[in-house]
Amino acid sequence: MNILAIGAHPDDIEFGCAHVLMQEVRRRNRVKLLVLSRGEAGSHGTAESREQEARAAAALMRVDIEFLDFGGDCHIAPSHENAFAIARQIREFQPSIVLAPHLGENQHPDHAVVGKLTRDACRYARYAGLEDLKRNGPHAVTALYFYTITQTRADPEVVIDISDVAGDWEAAMKCHASQMRTRSYADLRLSAARHLGLSIGVDYAAGFYANDPVRIAALSEITLSSRHF
Repeated sequence: MNILAIGAHPDDIEFGCAHVLMQEVRRRNRVKLLVLSRGEAGSHGTAESREQEARAAAALMRVDIEFLDFGGDCHIAPSHENAFAIARQIREFQPSIVLAPHLGENQHPDHAVVGKLTRDACRYARYAGLEDLKRNGPHAVTALYFYTITQTRADPEVVIDISDVAGDWEAAMKCHASQMRTRSYADLRLSAARHLGLSIGVDYAAGFYANDPVRIAALSEITLSSRHF
């Protein structure tokens, strides 16, 4: 299975969903990171150093990474052209699962914009008649999930036990040393994962939000539960 994770900035994917991506690499699934800026507007670090940090994290995660130029940090526009650029990547990589930033507005504006661009791109990628995307044939994504980055949101629709990769996840986050000068983001994210994990009886957990209802063949396929009777 191919899995594509999209982030607005060089650290978004590491803070938001690197844990599950590392789990999927262990399952021999192919993972690609698509980053749409180099963090040019960040308070610490340069565009060049932040790209290097992201590449170091990707190497640790054992995944591919590619950067696209969408005008830079704080300049990512919710345009058809940008959505088409993501759709081209989807058609080329042909992911079954796509991960994107949550659509909530009370966060870095680029996060919500990239979430919406990705949602549109997943639709555009399967429209065979779009002249803008003719170079590659249409591709239908199986599932789109949204992840949070620095904010905590209640009631995730999908909760995943990430206890087995918590240490590796922390190492990937700490590759972004420049951003730790602003706030201890690794501690922030680990604390949130610990809290969510306690709610389902594990050490650490990650929550995701589904763009569409999660479909299963039978109720009996659900073998894990957060309830303890």
